[in-house]
Amino acid sequence: MEQLYHFSAPGRTEISGNHTDHQHGCVLAAAVDMQTQAEVRLNGTHLILIDSEGFAPVTVDLDDLSVHESEKNTTAALVRGVAAAFQARGCKLCGFDAKVRSTVLPGSGLSSSAAFEVLIGRILNGLFFENKLSAIEIAQIGQYAENVYFGKPSGLMDQMASSVGGLVFIDFADPRAPIVEKVDFDFAHCGHTLCIIDSHASHADLTDEYAAIPTEMKQVAAFFGKEVLNDVDEQAFYASLPALRESCGDRAVLRAMHFFEENQRVKFQVRALHNDNFSAFLTYVNDSGRSSWLKLQNVTALGAAKHQEMAFTLALCKKLLNGEGAVRVHGGGFAGTALAFVPNDRFAEFKAGVEQTLGEGSCHALKIMD
Repeated sequence: MEQLYHFSAPGRTEISGNHTDHQHGCVLAAAVDMQTQAEVRLNGTHLILIDSEGFAPVTVDLDDLSVHESEKNTTAALVRGVAAAFQARGCKLCGFDAKVRSTVLPGSGLSSSAAFEVLIGRILNGLFFENKLSAIEIAQIGQYAENVYFGKPSGLMDQMASSVGGLVFIDFADPRAPIVEKVDFDFAHCGHTLCIIDSHASHADLTDEYAAIPTEMKQVAAFFGKEVLNDVDEQAFYASLPALRESCGDRAVLRAMHFFEENQRVKFQVRALHNDNFSAFLTYVNDSGRSSWLKLQNVTALGAAKHQEMAFTLALCKKLLNGEGAVRVHGGGFAGTALAFVPNDRFAEFKAGVEQTLGEGSCHALKIMD
């Protein structure tokens, strides 16, 4: 009987650092108890065959690992991109069959795509490369596949949090060698339940909205002759506001303001957790959500009026929390989920209130996993 191999990768939650990673800033993220798992058998061919539960099977020929424009935004593109990156590092790949199942909710902001990329990376690393690559390198390969082959201009946080595991502070000042530090804090004993709330908004047709955020931030950086905002002097930025507004427009300037504040806020949150000051941490979570809504503007798509699911979800959660806990937009924004910290003794009532309005299964409690 052929040997059966087992691999897995977790979903991730963004605790803080909303749209800071692609500007080489700081994030606080965590792997969570929703997994993408695979049963793998070598098949003796040059074909990778992926059978993901609930999706059409995917076949990738290892003899052709070039970018396929027709594959953009598909699972095949991610597989081909990860395989190409391993091959470029000298890895000799062989074909395999993988049966994949996942409890990471698609479109949930828990990064099902990043978990899948990390999963494929772990398979290739384990079966064909003697586990030579680190968790950080596997994350970087996942981002490469998503950027170049899939066609989505994502940062590195999603893949990094999934690949490294646990609660991590990541400084992307040098994205080729990011600083990754585990944060020693036991969320299980903080008196609050970490959860995500599904807004039921669709990610369809939002690529331009997502892409505009790093594009506009980089326009501001370019004003100072820099590539990303992390390389811009903050005092020089504020001293140049009149010229920046004229050159880049108000939304770009507001988004840059969000970056500078959010980047510093991540560091404050890590400090609060190190000092076991959870109330201060919650204040920063709420501040992050307010900044994302007012300055980053990734809650409601431009021109949307009738459909403002994310804005409604945040407003509903704030009403149900009634001044306790914290809530913020989660991940890329515009669609997907909100992130909330709910006092344990109010969670049942909070969940019931959310699901009475948004539907059963709209509120999911999470646990941070190593």
